[in-house]
Amino acid sequence: MTVLILVFLTAFVVVLYSTPSLIKVAVLKRLIDAPSEERKTHKGSIPTIGGIIIYAGTLFAFSLWYSIDGIDDFEGISKSVKEFQLIVATSLILFFVGVKDDIIGTAPVKKLFAHIVVALILVLMGNIRITGLYGIFGVYEIPYWGSVFLSIFTYVVVVNSINLIDGVDGLAAGVGLITSCAFGVWFIFANNFHYAALSFALAGSLVGFLIFNFSPAKIFMGDSGSLVIGVFLCVLAIKLIEFPVQKLDWFWVKVNKPVFAISSLIYPLLDTLRVFIIRALKGQSPFNADRNHLHHKLVDGGYTHTQTVLIIYSFSIITVGASLLTSFFSEPTFSLLAIILTSLIFLGFVIKLKKTESQFKNTADDLTHQ
Repeated sequence: MTVLILVFLTAFVVVLYSTPSLIKVAVLKRLIDAPSEERKTHKGSIPTIGGIIIYAGTLFAFSLWYSIDGIDDFEGISKSVKEFQLIVATSLILFFVGVKDDIIGTAPVKKLFAHIVVALILVLMGNIRITGLYGIFGVYEIPYWGSVFLSIFTYVVVVNSINLIDGVDGLAAGVGLITSCAFGVWFIFANNFHYAALSFALAGSLVGFLIFNFSPAKIFMGDSGSLVIGVFLCVLAIKLIEFPVQKLDWFWVKVNKPVFAISSLIYPLLDTLRVFIIRALKGQSPFNADRNHLHHKLVDGGYTHTQTVLIIYSFSIITVGASLLTSFFSEPTFSLLAIILTSLIFLGFVIKLKKTESQFKNTADDLTHQ
């Protein structure tokens, strides 16, 4: 536990003390994002390369305190080191793709190609893949070819989903923080301190970054940050799903692992699914940027950036909590449906709340004019 605290604090301090200098450099070199498009919600020119310091803080803290202590056999040590190497290698690919996109732009097709390359490396070389659904829809084991395709699809979806929700001050960083903390706590109870360390290294970096990214933002993470966060969270989610059940205590055995992983990522996944469906129905490319995201709708409906992110943070925390309550369900499919229903009820409540507020405001305006 002491090491995990050190990992978190190291990442936090690195980001906290380095970000002001990065902001100055970005402004001097004009590495900024001007509000030139209608879909953008900020009004001033903001530096866009915050992902550089998120990645640096996470990687530095994790590498500094990374240890193979607790792994007794040579095969386990070799596997752990190889996984660490591949995580660094693949995150570097997405990091440089993100930096290029932040500075001069990158075509969506080229970014998608990079996502697939990263997924192939992690799945085929690292064997970091989903091998089963653990009872969801009655499916336990998946054939190897199905496992490979499902895992590649998962990497592409999760990385893109984190990238797509980075549209309001503090949103992607805050959702990433909640998710990484949820995964970190899970790995602590699973006694896997290697991936708990990666979770809290990322969490420490995001806490430090949120000080400058929370509304009104002084810096954005850009694609260099969202893509890296996405690949880290996806690796953590898959390692959580594939963690041996026999190493868990009685409570965590009852909590379906895929359900917990999905609930931790529920906002980016549902929002991305919703946006892709809307774009498909309109005959548009799913990668075309627009203002159909839930956070845009909340801002357009009158909520401030702060109120919007707090609503979504609450939604994320409630859904993670709901996944723990599904331990009372004996059928994993019901657990997943309960999580989806919980999220839909919460979103419906927010929409209804906004409509009620708008009606009240219109009524008040009518009375004032009378």
